[in-house]
Amino acid sequence: MAQLQRVHGFLMNDCLLVATWLPQRRGMYRYNALYPLDGLAVVNVKDNPPMKDMFKLLMFPESRIFQAENAKVKREWLEVLEETKRALGEKRRREQEAAAAARGPPQAAPKAANPFEDDDAEALAVPEVAEEKVDLSMEWIQELPEDLDVCIAQRDFEGAVDLLDKLNRYLADKPSPPPVKELRAKVDERVRQLTEVLVFELSPDRSLRGGPKATRRAVSQLIRLGQCTKACELFLRNRAAAVHTAIRQLRIEGATLLYIHKLCHVFFTSLLETAREFETDFAGTDSGCYSAFVVWARSAVGMFVGAFSKQVFVSKESLSTAAECVQVAKEHCQQLGDIGLDLTFVIHALLVKDIQGALHSYKEIVVEATKHRNSEEMWRRMNLMTPEALAKLKEEMRSCGVSDFEQFTGDDCWVNLSYTVVAFTKQTMGFLEEALKLYFPELHMVLLESLVEIIWVAVQHVDYSLRCEQDPEKKAFIRQNASFLYETVLPVVEKRFEEGVGKPAKQLQDLRNASRLLRVNPESTTSVV
Repeated sequence: MAQLQRVHGFLMNDCLLVATWLPQRRGMYRYNALYPLDGLAVVNVKDNPPMKDMFKLLMFPESRIFQAENAKVKREWLEVLEETKRALGEKRRREQEAAAAARGPPQAAPKAANPFEDDDAEALAVPEVAEEKVDLSMEWIQELPEDLDVCIAQRDFEGAVDLLDKLNRYLADKPSPPPVKELRAKVDERVRQLTEVLVFELSPDRSLRGGPKATRRAVSQLIRLGQCTKACELFLRNRAAAVHTAIRQLRIEGATLLYIHKLCHVFFTSLLETAREFETDFAGTDSGCYSAFVVWARSAVGMFVGAFSKQVFVSKESLSTAAECVQVAKEHCQQLGDIGLDLTFVIHALLVKDIQGALHSYKEIVVEATKHRNSEEMWRRMNLMTPEALAKLKEEMRSCGVSDFEQFTGDDCWVNLSYTVVAFTKQTMGFLEEALKLYFPELHMVLLESLVEIIWVAVQHVDYSLRCEQDPEKKAFIRQNASFLYETVLPVVEKRFEEGVGKPAKQLQDLRNASRLLRVNPESTTSVV
């Protein structure tokens, strides 16, 4: 509401010329803009002190506000503009009627001289039907183009579409003489302008803070205009930009699990809101829109998995942290089942390579740690020194699934097992528990092969020690450890794997049978694979 420049208006019978005031140049005015009256809307503007005596000219896609010298001049401008526009509309209507009258009714073809034609034949001839006229003299039809301009300029999209629906209903069962075609041409131009404005409303460049509901107004009007496919495309493009912006603005926390909780909440909440808004906006429309939404949702999940993997797998987090993060993502994804959208398989497909890499890396860590402990093996009983330490170990073994660990404990905090075998049991069961949190069918063989490789390292070490040890007492202790490994640990591994996967693993059974053969033939040097 500040003055920009001084201008002068020249009103003609079909247009308004606006010129800029040039007090210090040759000539008094310079051309600024020319506005046809048939596309111009005049709106009175209330006083907004210190500015007063103002009126607005609406010309899609812009509008300009002018201040008159005083209230009298303003009133004169408003009156003369309306009178001139009305006179122009009346003049063009008379020209159309005169042109239609000049053409006159269609002339009947001259009758051929046929001596055999009788009066009865003439009576059966079909008379020519005069062209039906359509009444376009009603005030709301005459002012329709201007009213559409005002609605578009004032962002009254619903009002504009209501006017278009009213016109379409009126002309639905009527012919299309030239005056109707001319009106249609004017209206079609306004429809194009309205569509452009609605498309801009849904563009990603607009503010995305309103959420999916902020798009409802523009989407619903595009659908009413018969632009359902375009509305669907623009809606999904708008929401993709919103999801991308939300993920990008999410602050990366020091704790990976905390960041993943926030990431899943932001993404899946946005996806759920988008799905519900889509259902509201496009209910009853072409089912092809729903296919487009499913494709969009899969693409959005790809964007989410990219941010997820970068934080969890690329940064080389531990397997336990990775398992917790994947579990969180699965739980959030299952919420989409409430609306009939299951994208869990998409997350599995996109994460399978990263999880395979994590399992392989952690398997290598377990194997190297087992080999390192084996290299320092002394085959001595464990002395935990305190009852508290012994109780803690018992609890750890129970959590690993070894319920009868009491039979391997002795007096005064001694444990009749090697430190290497006990550490292997805890680490192997820990690996299995974390891997089962990450499990889905595509990872079955990867997990099974990793587990077999880990167990085989311990089995070979026990077999080698039995064959190489000469001391009978130590050899008996090694056999006791072998019995714990083959008859207690391996069955627990098989049972837990079957519980987590849903079916037994023949490879683990074969491995246990091979281990039993090693115990029967401890002097054998044959490698079992």
